[in-house]
Order: sequence, then C-alpha cells, then structure tokens
Amino acid sequence: MHDRSILITGCSSGIGRCAALGLRDRGYRVFATARRHEDLQELEHEGLEAVHLHLDDPASVAEAATKVLEASGGHVYGLFNNGGYGQPGAVEDITWAVLEEQLRTNLLGWHELTRRLIPGMRARGEGRIIQNSSVLGLVAMPYRGAYNCSKFALEGLSDTLRLELRGSGIWVSLIEPGPISSRFRENSHARFKQNIDAENSVHRASYQAMEARLAREGPTTRFTLPPEAVLKKVIHALESPRPRARYAVTTPTYVFGALRRVLSTRQLDWLLRKASGGGSR
Repeated sequence: MHDRSILITGCSSGIGRCAALGLRDRGYRVFATARRHEDLQELEHEGLEAVHLHLDDPASVAEAATKVLEASGGHVYGLFNNGGYGQPGAVEDITWAVLEEQLRTNLLGWHELTRRLIPGMRARGEGRIIQNSSVLGLVAMPYRGAYNCSKFALEGLSDTLRLELRGSGIWVSLIEPGPISSRFRENSHARFKQNIDAENSVHRASYQAMEARLAREGPTTRFTLPPEAVLKKVIHALESPRPRARYAVTTPTYVFGALRRVLSTRQLDWLLRKASGGGSR
C-alpha cells in the first residue's frame, strides 16, 4: 500500500491541501499541484512533490502529466481531480468566454489529465481515479449555472468512464461534497466581480444578496464540514477493495440526493429556489 503514489490537483488550500497532507501522513508518495510559485514552495516545504499545473492550459496539463509519470516510473496508482473554482452569475449573464473558462478548468483539464494517466494504470492493472464533484452535480441552484454545468458534465463523463474501465483494475469514484470550509467562496466572489456585469443586470437585486453571502466570513450554514470529511472518503476510495461509485459528504448532499428521487420536478424546483434564498444562501 504505502509505496503507491497519487497525483492531487488544486493543493494550494482547502480540500486539495488537506488531502495531500493527510495522504502523505499515511505513507503515500504525493504529487501535489498548484499554479502559483509561492504555493509550490509551501507544498515542497511540507514534504510533498510539488508540480506546476494550469488546468485550463492543455500544454501545462501535458507537461505536468509527463513530469509525474517520469518521476513515478510511468505509473501512478491514484489521481484525485480536485482543482477548480465556482463561477457565480445568472445563466443569461454568463458569456461564452466565461462559461468556456469554467469548463476548461473544472472539466476539460481534469479529462485530459485523466486520459494521460490511464495508460500507465492499465499497464499495471490497477488504479484509482477520484473526481471531486458536488451536491451541485446532483441538483441545480440559481446563480450557479456555470458551476452546475461543469459538475453535471463531470458526473456523466465519470459514469461513462467507470463503465468503460470495468475489468481493467481501474476504479472510478465520484465524491459529492456539500458545504466545506475552504477559500471557495472567496475565489468565487473574485470571479463574480471579474466576469459579471452586476450593475446592468436584471438580476442585480439578487446579486446584492449573493455578494453579501460570498463576502461573509466563516461558515454560511450549520452543515459546513472541514475538508477532513472529504479526506475520509478519498482514503476509502483509494484503499477499499471495492470502492463506491459515489461518496456523499455533508447533510445537504444526502438530503438532496434522496429528494431528487422522490419529488416531482416542480416540487424540487420550489425547494431549491427556497433553499438558495434568491442567492442569499
């Protein structure tokens, strides 16, 4: 077990950093990626093998994959796709370029990295691919359309990959967190201000409530869990002889996962609008 290696994306903070350190402590050889030079230095200081990676750049993805495969003898046991961000905004206010950027980082970069690591896993007859999805890959909420889109697409792509890899020794698992303590809100707020023309939008009143939520410090709900809750699921997906296809994390994921199976579309829409508070929650 403990000679196995894993590549983790998005390790500058939050879930990725927690997973990298937690798996390092369990004896894994951890390749931890980040974009910024200062973050890479911190990861190296923590005893991790830091790898520069821009998920929205195919050349960077190819370079990172090559570097990791060369360092690991052509095979990594695990891949935890985690790096990404949430782009807030009403669907009608999201331009082609903004949506494309969301998908390049949250989906296409993950896909290309996964595709490049699969041959080494096939050659060894073993591997674990773990995709960090979201409760918003199960249900949609207002003003999160770009992020919803990326996670719904990830769910479908991962389900297909799992079917295609049957019998190869490679297992594919989706982790579906709800609210987790991280810099996610802070980064989302920055993307909102950068990419959405709130003042000239018909949704500007809702945006005010949404910005207040994004700018708020501390947990926005009593259901928020620390990133260690995700690490626990990652460990099971890596070490169980038969890992699950899906791992729910936090109460909202369990609740909405169940309700979408029993409520009508109209009933679920009403509940999701109410739960979002017009963008305030």
